[in-house]
Formats: sequence, structure tokens, C-alpha cells
Amino acid sequence: MVNKQEIRRLVIKEEIRKAADVAEEAANSRTLAVVARAGYAVSGLLHILIGVIALQLAVGRGGEADVTGAVTQLASQPAGPFLLWACFAACAALALWQLGNAILGNRNQQDNKLSKRLSAVGQALVFAALAATILSFIAGKGQSSRESSSDWTGTLMKAPFGMFLLIAVGAGIMITGVVFAVRGFMRTFKKDLSLSSREAARKFQIGVGVVGYIAKGIALLLVGLLVVIATVRAQPEQSTGLDGSLKALREQPYGPYLLAAVAVGLVAYGLFLMVKARTLRT
Repeated sequence: MVNKQEIRRLVIKEEIRKAADVAEEAANSRTLAVVARAGYAVSGLLHILIGVIALQLAVGRGGEADVTGAVTQLASQPAGPFLLWACFAACAALALWQLGNAILGNRNQQDNKLSKRLSAVGQALVFAALAATILSFIAGKGQSSRESSSDWTGTLMKAPFGMFLLIAVGAGIMITGVVFAVRGFMRTFKKDLSLSSREAARKFQIGVGVVGYIAKGIALLLVGLLVVIATVRAQPEQSTGLDGSLKALREQPYGPYLLAAVAVGLVAYGLFLMVKARTLRT
């Protein structure tokens, strides 16, 4: 005979299962998926703006070639407030969608390996941070990423084992950059897309992916390298994020040409993200 405690345990277990099913259904809902796809388009637009600013830097003009510089340009448009709220909603939805895939998996996919879930966690964090950055501009508290990166580095340097942590973070960013570049060379990003049956469109999808991933990898490699250098030299002001990394590249031999090439690559990566927003396999 089943006792009351066992019945209660079974009831609780059933309620948890139902709650998980509801949460998974919400995470995999078509409405959320459609809005979440727009998050990739927003990221693509920001990368294109960053690439354009980087091109301006390459020819000797000013600007801030990073997310805050791109968001500032959006905010300066006539429909700036509307654009920022729309971008925030799309990035927040994509972060939630990826978090749902990380925790609950996706019933529509047979491949729910740990690597897929960890990748979803990473993307959830990236787009949550992007949504937070956009929200800070909406609230009128936007801060230069160069300053925030230096402040963050300086704060960690003062913490116990902070230097070791910073070196690990810098190395992690550099490794991520290498992974991006390798993914571009190997064209492994193709498995995430529904490639067009038309040859010209398919070549465009693959072309912007190859160029974009390699350029994004180089940019991340530079950012991570500056974090490590700033930590080793105990000079947090040298950890200046993407903008500082690109400006440091400009000062090298043939720097303007190298910077222009990376800038074009960032524009290509932005175009790839827009393609991904439309052709992502779910």
C-alpha cells in the first residue's frame, strides 16, 4: 500500500515534470524563435556599424569601433529610442531562447549534446550582455567600453588571484578567436544554416561566413592579447577592448591596410549574422 509521503512525492514529481514541459514549450515556441532570430540581425547590424567605424579609423578619421560606438550611432538616428528598444527586445529574447535550449534542450533536434548546450550558454551570456549594454544607453547611462574594460581590469588586478584570473580570461578570449578563425577556414558554420539551393545565394552565404569568422577571430585574438599584456605589465589602461585593439593595430607597420581588411571582415560577419537570422536551422 502506497503511503501518503510516497503519494506526495509522486504528485510533486509530476508537477515538476509539467512545469518543465511548459517551460520547454515556451522556450521552443515559434513566436519566441522568430523574435530571437531578430537578435542575430541586431548583432549583425552592430557588427556592420563597427566595421564601418573601423574603416573610418583606417583612413585617419575618429570614432569608437566597438559595440558602444555602434549603439551610439543607432541612438543618434531620428527613430533612435524606438530602434534601441527594438534591439534590446530582440537581444533579450535571443538570450532567453538560448538559455532555454541550454537548460532544456530542443525537442526538434536530435543532437542535444553537451557541447551544443554549452554553446547555447555562451550565446545566452553574450546576448544578455549585449541587451544590458543597449538598456544602459536607453537609461542614459551608457559608458565607453574602453573605459569599462580598463576599470574592470583594474578592479580584478586588485582582487586575490586577480592577475591569474585576468590572464586566464585573456587566454580564453584568444582561444575563442582562434576557434572563430578555424571555423571560418574549415567552413563548419555551414551546418548551422539552411543553405540556399541557388548557387549565387549559397556562395554569398558561405563567402561572408568565411571572411566574417576569420575577421572576428582576429579581432578577438587582439582583444585577448591586450588583456594579457595589460595584466603582465600591471597597466589596466592598456586593456581597452575592441576599440583599443583596432586602434593599436592601426599603429603597426601597414596598420591602416590591416585595419581596413579586418573592418571589411567585420562587415562581412555582420552580413553573415543577418543571413543566419533568416536561414538558421532550428
